[in-house]
Amino acid sequence: MTDHALEPRGAAVTWHHVGDDAHDHGANATVLGFWIYLMSDALIFASLFAMFGVVSTAYAGGPVPREIFDLPLVALNTALLLASSITFGQAIPHIEAGRVAPTRFWLAITGLLGLAFVGVELFEFSHLIAEGAGPQRSAFLSAFFTLVGTHGAHVTVGLIWIATMLVQLGRHGPSGEMKRRIVCLSMFWHFLDIIWIGVFTFVYLYGVLR
Repeated sequence: MTDHALEPRGAAVTWHHVGDDAHDHGANATVLGFWIYLMSDALIFASLFAMFGVVSTAYAGGPVPREIFDLPLVALNTALLLASSITFGQAIPHIEAGRVAPTRFWLAITGLLGLAFVGVELFEFSHLIAEGAGPQRSAFLSAFFTLVGTHGAHVTVGLIWIATMLVQLGRHGPSGEMKRRIVCLSMFWHFLDIIWIGVFTFVYLYGVLR
């Protein structure tokens, strides 16, 4: 009787460990898959940077960088994005500790800063187009709009992702799945910050100073 009574309990324990192992394996696969995605995205941006480098002096008689780039405005936009990276960093310890309210607060602040960044970028684009410096004016401007616009599109996707996380956190709380999603979102957001530092340095700053 004793042996039969213990056997199901042992089997249940075995199933529990197998389930934990499968859950850990799934979590590791998710993070690994996201790293692979980020590396493929990095290759896309590397190609865009290379394209811009090749045609960065192909002005076709049009405006040159120092004539159209507003460095103070771009510096403000850079500060907005870097600040959003800091605020996102503030959310991570809270989600790891299972605190929903402060996590949502810092994610919301991050989203507002990112939204301001996109707004400034759209203002810059509309101003350039109004001055006749649109993407069709020269190869330099085509490459500029493609590179900066692709980055802006990524930030917009990040904003949609942040909004989704805010809603899901309110509904599901700080589950293991939610923590993993927010960590992946954090990796994506910081990746965009790194790319923007390259854009600011290589496209704007170097373009104005050379």
